Parts: sequence; structure tokens; C-alpha cells
Amino acid sequence: MKVKLILPALTEARSPNWRPIKYSLFPPLGLATLAGYLREDDDIEIQDEHVERLNLNDKPDLVAIQVYITSAYRAYEIADHYRSKGVHVAMGGLHVTALPHEAGRHADTIFSGPGEDTWPEFLRDFRAGRPKRIYQSATRSLTGMPMIRRDLIKKELYLVPNSIVVSRGCPHHCDFCYKDAFYKGGKSFYTQGIDDALQEIQRLPGRHLFFLDDNLFGNVRFASDLFDGMRDMGRIWQSAGTVQSVLNDRLLKKAVKSGLRSLFIGFETLNSSNLRNHNKYQNLEKNYSEAARRLHDLGVMINGSFVFGMDGDDPSVFDATAEWAVKNGIETATFHILTPYPGTALYTRMAQERRILHNNWDLYDMRHAVFQPGKIDPATLERGYWRAYKKFYQWSSIFKAAATKKSFIGRLRHLAYTGGWKKAEPLWGFIIRHKQIKRMIPALENILKGKPGLTKNEEVKFVQGREKMDTPHFELAGKGGVGHGA
Repeated sequence: MKVKLILPALTEARSPNWRPIKYSLFPPLGLATLAGYLREDDDIEIQDEHVERLNLNDKPDLVAIQVYITSAYRAYEIADHYRSKGVHVAMGGLHVTALPHEAGRHADTIFSGPGEDTWPEFLRDFRAGRPKRIYQSATRSLTGMPMIRRDLIKKELYLVPNSIVVSRGCPHHCDFCYKDAFYKGGKSFYTQGIDDALQEIQRLPGRHLFFLDDNLFGNVRFASDLFDGMRDMGRIWQSAGTVQSVLNDRLLKKAVKSGLRSLFIGFETLNSSNLRNHNKYQNLEKNYSEAARRLHDLGVMINGSFVFGMDGDDPSVFDATAEWAVKNGIETATFHILTPYPGTALYTRMAQERRILHNNWDLYDMRHAVFQPGKIDPATLERGYWRAYKKFYQWSSIFKAAATKKSFIGRLRHLAYTGGWKKAEPLWGFIIRHKQIKRMIPALENILKGKPGLTKNEEVKFVQGREKMDTPHFELAGKGGVGHGA
């Protein structure tokens, strides 16, 4: 059976503000996971439109498309194209789960919720010639999943091919998050077994890892056992966590000893009433500055997430937030405009209050105001969003934030990481166009471990160590696929 798995490009990846490096970070791990359920003799192709041009001239037996809200229209276009050829099209993902009737007009089969139980059921039905229209996830477990088909991933096109997921969902219930809608009808937070997770990590070559879990620290016992198991692996890794998890001193130190060097944290807002209004209770009465200090004292860089447009926000929020981030030495910041995604509690509330401005999903990209804010108008919200980015990433702010670090190496590391991420777009574009992005992995690893410069001796040691770690990976690959994740 010939199967094609497609990740359509997000609208923002085709906009004037497109940053090639942002969409060349991680491979489509979810699709490679689905491929693991297929047979060895199936002809399988994975295409990610963010890094390659789609071939739409083929005619596979089955096309499966992963759909996010700002890729929805493009996904429907691709689906309609293949259906016109008589190809069976299956769709799943966050947007399909939120709006099954909309997606159903463009697909032969749709999936609601995660696919660990429904995808293998569908494949059995499809091979038997009786696929259903809708598959609703009910059983939530990561036990017994097949290895992810990393051999199908075009690793040379990504800066972080070693991405991994060892859990699903999150224990919290923020009203603007898709999580509760996507996992409706079953557990909304669950993990792999520790042994399975550690084996997956050991299968990955090199040193660097990026955990794409929504909240790697969400289950303290699991996280603690995971970090204990990773302690002697010599890994350097990045992930996402909460302010609450950072203030758990014992767990944080275990993470650092196992290789944590950069953490994405959802600060979201400096306003406590905003936190309450959006069910972000895990951040209430938490000292953000103390969390940042603890991470920096342990050598961990921070990607801070902030959301603008909550009802407690006035026009001063943009400058105040950017200034707080700079003052606290935050290395990178991701700003968002509050976006009421369909299926979320926020969307329901906004719709009831008649504050939704439109349902043009292309603009639900967290860069446009798609609802009426409480204390500011939509145009001011959008201008303030861009002003915060400009203020945070101007060179004077980068140097000021770097100056908060206690050592020269810490300041140099900050400048290398922040400057490399935001101030080197022409270089990244050149590297990506010439398919040389994998050559930047050693530089990323050295910045993460706190050594922005790479001496010749360090380079030799790194290459020798990597060759040793790569050997079992290629042996596994020769036996029909490596790795496992989500």
C-alpha cells in the first residue's frame, strides 16, 4: 500500500514575516509516529511543506494530513486535490478535533483526539475495505506503541532532528489552550513508561535533544525518574516547563544534572487578575523573578512566553512586559496575541459575549487580533505586539539583558544565543537554502552547554564522541527503523 503523510505549511510560514529558521527546527514527529503503525512492505512518504515543495502529481492509496488552525485552508486544498483523483484522504489534529464538521467536508475519514488507539483501528478497517467516517479517541495509553519511523524523516532539513515526546497533554487547564478540547473524552495527561522513554532517548544519535512535551515536568514522579535515568547519558537538552516546576528546587536540580540547558516557560502575563480569568492558577502567587534567577544561577537559559490582549491589559502592558523580560535577563521571548481557538473555553466565552470579530482561520496565528479586547482596541493590540518584539530584540536590550549574567561566559553565551536566533536571518536563509543546517548543530550544542566558542581540541573531542554515540543508531536503522516518540 502506498501511503503519503503530509504536514501542510502554516499560513505564517508563507507570510512576509516568514522566518525560515523558525520552520526548520523540528521534523513532523507526529506523522513519523503514525508511520510506525504501517507495515514494513508499505510504501510510505512523509512531506513537510515548511521545508520542501509538495509533490501533488502522485496518486497514493491513502493520504493522511495533520491540520492546525492556520494550515486548515491549505490542508483542505490539498485534501480536495487528492480526493478529486479518487484517493482516500484522512485528516486529524487540533483543528479537525475542534471543528469536525468543517473538516469532514474535505476528508473521507477524520480523527478526533490523539491517534494512538484510533489510527491502528482505522488502518485495519481501511485494509479490509470498510473505513469509517469518524474515529473518536477513547483509550489513552502510550504502552506498546511501535518505534517511530525516524528513517522517513529528512533529517538534513532540520536544526533539531532529535526532537522527542515522552508524554501527552498537560495537567493544567488554561482556558485559551487547545488541550482540554483535543483530549476530551479521556485522560488529558499521560506519559510513557520510564523504560520506554529512556530507551527512546538512547536510540537518538549525538548529544542534543529537544523534548516537545507540553509540560515535561507535569508528572513529578515521572520527571524525577526520567532525569535520574538520563544523568549519565551526557545529553544536552531543552524543553518546556512551568514557573511552578522551576520553583521545585529538587526536581530542577535533577533536570540540570541530566543536561537541561534551556527551558520554555509560560509566564503569559504579569497581571494576577489575568491569571485568574484564564485559569492559569499554577502561576498565581509565584515569584517570576525568582524563577528566572534560579534557572540562570544553574546555567539554564529561558525562552519566556507572554500573551497580550487579556481583559486586564491596557496600552502599558507591551513596554512593561518587554522591560521585565530584559531586566530579568530572559534570553529569548515569544510574544503572542491572545487567540480564542475554536473548541476552547476562551472561544466559547468570547462567542457568548459577541467579541469574536471573524472566523478567518488564516489570521488565528497569534499575530492578529481576532476578537475585541477589553481595554484596548484591536489595532492598538497588534501595534503593541510588534512593538514589544522590537523593544525586546533591539541590540541595546540584548546587551542590557546579557549584562545581568554574572560571568563573562554567561554574557557571551546570551549574546550568541539571542543574536543568533533573531539577528542572523540572512545567514540562516543562506544555510537553509543550501541544505547545510545540520552543520549548525555543534554550534547550538556548544552555546547550550555554555561554551559559545569551539576550540579545535573541543571540536575533535566532540566529533569523536559523536561517532561513538552514532554507531548503535545506524545498526538499528539497518534493521528497519529507529526511535519512538510522538
